[in-house]
Order: sequence, then structure tokens, then C-alpha cells
Amino acid sequence: MEDNIKDKKKWDGKTKGGLSGHKIFVFLISKFGLNAAYFLLIFVAFWFAVFSRKGSKAQFYFFRKRFKYSYFKSLISVLKNNFTLGQVLIDKVAILSGLKHKFTTEHTNSEVIENMVKNQTGGILVNAHIGSWEIAGQLLERYNGKIYLVMLVAEHEKIKEFVSSVTEKKIEIIPITEDGSHLLKIEEVLKDKGIIAMHGDRFVEGAQTAKHEFLGEDALFPTGPFRLAAKYGVPISFATAFREKGKHYHFYAMLPIYVKNPGSLKKRKEEINKSMKVYLSELEKMIKKYPLQWFNYYQFWEI
Repeated sequence: MEDNIKDKKKWDGKTKGGLSGHKIFVFLISKFGLNAAYFLLIFVAFWFAVFSRKGSKAQFYFFRKRFKYSYFKSLISVLKNNFTLGQVLIDKVAILSGLKHKFTTEHTNSEVIENMVKNQTGGILVNAHIGSWEIAGQLLERYNGKIYLVMLVAEHEKIKEFVSSVTEKKIEIIPITEDGSHLLKIEEVLKDKGIIAMHGDRFVEGAQTAKHEFLGEDALFPTGPFRLAAKYGVPISFATAFREKGKHYHFYAMLPIYVKNPGSLKKRKEEINKSMKVYLSELEKMIKKYPLQWFNYYQFWEI
């Protein structure tokens, strides 16, 4: 489970229990089935909700201040949120391990990704830490290509190697590097009309950002996905999958937009901000529909 929190108002990119968490749940699922993994999750989720103080504090603020829940409902929502995150992690491992038949799915605008391939445009899927963008990639049954996930994960090689060993379909991860070499791989993929998936709600220190009002309070968001879309002339869409009752997942993609790339720096910034507002509007709508699936465990807003 993730516990990406610091006292400062920024995300440090670290993931607690990433590789060990995958191994534990793969073992439980393979030996005892999904229900055994869900049962263990009850205790794991409670432990994180109680002892991961900074993460719980951030989530409590999210429910209490951004959603105006009562004090008691906010506390219960923190517990439910931790449990839901665990369910998504278990489901991800199960689906990647070939148990997709255990889940039911539905799709909204899945043709967005298919058209990026069919029309040979390539594209950028700007996701967020809501639902599961990894599960979303696995639910695109009619898309047989590879989606490249741009991410900062300390154990990315170990996790990639381990997950690949138990999956039917390999996931290509492009790790963010300090020397910026990941940009060369991104350029290569986009020039080859491939599909890149990037976070649109988190950034590391030094990244270019823009301030936008989000759920009633100002927050900083990375401009990188939108600058890349403008630079390479590819469509951009918000896409992820949401967990619903009864092991049911709903894949959702925003209708794609193109970010204009005018010559003036001022106009480029205006176009990027305009496109970001479209993305953030869709993200707000999805968070309001699935508030328990917001998985940012640090102080997100500028308070």
C-alpha cells in the first residue's frame, strides 16, 4: 500500500511495501483464492488507517474539508478508503495473473484508445491516483498493443520483473530519472505513434506546474503531459478504471483533446492551462462519483 506523505506539501515518490505487498497477495491469491486475500486486507487496512498517521490525516482533511462530511463519517471514510486501496491492489495482481474472468467490466469511451492506434496518432493518457490506471490498461481487451507507464518508483525494476513473471501481458514502465533520460524514451514512443500514460495529479520537486482551483481549494498540477501533447501534436485523454460492487470495474476515458502549440510562450501557457482545466473538470467529476477511490496520501492542497 502507498504511504506517500511528507511534512512538506509535496509528494516524495516513495511507495511503502510495494514489492513485498505484491508478493504477499500473489501468494494468497494463488494458494487460497481472492477471498482469503480480501480477509487479510481487513486487518492490513485497519493497521494503515490507524498507524499511518500522516496519510490518514491527509485523507481525513480530504473527506472533512473538501467533501464536508461529518467528523464521524470522515473517520469511517478513511478506513473505507484504505480498504478500497487494498482491494484495488489485490484485484490488480489477480487480473495481471490471469484471473480477469473473475471480474466483470464495462467501458465508457474505450474507443478513444483504440482510435489512437487505428488512426495512427498515438497519444497521452493523463491519469490520476483515483481508481486504477494499471487495471484500466488490462481491461482494454480489444487493444493488443503496449501502453508505456511513466512513473517514479524506487523499486520499479524489481516490481516490473516480479509482476512480469506472473502476468499474461507485460507492462512497460518508463521510470522517471534525475538526468532526464526518460524524456528520450517518451519522445521515441510518441514519434512511433505509441501511447504514453502519465500522472496528472502528482509531481516531483523541480517539475513545471500550474496552480488551479480543485474541489474548492488551490492546488498545483504538473504541466508535463500537456506540454508533451502540444510538442508532439498528439491527442490527450484522462483514463482510468473504477472499482464498483461485486468485483465489477468500469473503464472510463475522456473524449480526447488536442493541445494547441502556438509560437508565443504566453499563448502556449494559455493553451496548456485551458486543456488542464478540461482534464481537472473530468477528474473532479470522477472523484465526486468515487470519493473512496482517491489515493493521494499527502497534503495535496495549498493550505
